[in-house]
Amino acid sequence: MKKLLVAGLILVLANESFGWGATGHRATGLVAERYLSKKAKKRIDAILGGESIAMVSNWMDEIRSDSTYNYTNDWHWTTIPDGGKYEDVEANPDGKIVMMLEKIIGELKRGGLPAKQEQEYLKMLIHMIGDLHQPLHVGKPGDRGGNDVRVKWFRNDSNLHRVWDSEMIDDTKLSYTELADALGKPGKDKLAQWQQGTVRDWAMESVSYRKQVYDIGDGALGYRYSYKYFSVAKERMLQAGIRMAALLNTIYG
Repeated sequence: MKKLLVAGLILVLANESFGWGATGHRATGLVAERYLSKKAKKRIDAILGGESIAMVSNWMDEIRSDSTYNYTNDWHWTTIPDGGKYEDVEANPDGKIVMMLEKIIGELKRGGLPAKQEQEYLKMLIHMIGDLHQPLHVGKPGDRGGNDVRVKWFRNDSNLHRVWDSEMIDDTKLSYTELADALGKPGKDKLAQWQQGTVRDWAMESVSYRKQVYDIGDGALGYRYSYKYFSVAKERMLQAGIRMAALLNTIYG
């Protein structure tokens, strides 16, 4: 019986949505660290107890194994129909990624939070900004952000969400520090442009990549798909890190 329960738990966890996977999230966190002001970095180091943004970036996925945090399960994603806007979507009373990011950013800006809550909110912001930039975390109705879109990844059974979360990234064989370096650096004009906008704007950007993401043909994905679209994943990770830093500089700078 215990073996069956463990197997079932593994199966459930394997089908969960984890934006960018550990390597991608850590890379976005490292990018953010590179764009922090000195004041913001000092305050964040104190709040996180010396842990780096890169290393806490996966905390919100790790707590999925702790039932105390079950209330955050829906905070990793939202659904926006093709041709729709976030404002048109029926509100989820438990909160979803856009709603909760707006709430957490507002509370961190106001300040005065208990130390534990501020630390947790900071970790959540770091993670959810990464998730928001993974196009399938702003999914369309009916396929659970691509989790129900069965594909082959180099002849192995997979799903479209997993391909974007981790498989394209993991196949580069890069560490998170190497991946962060490989994302490059935007020029001055592009940097200023990317730092503009709101959480809702960034969510709609993820929707704008939907046609490319679902360009899967017969579902046999591999080198060709990665060649065409991994550049999108790289740009979204870079944007996430830069925007994360801009938010943190506003809150703590």
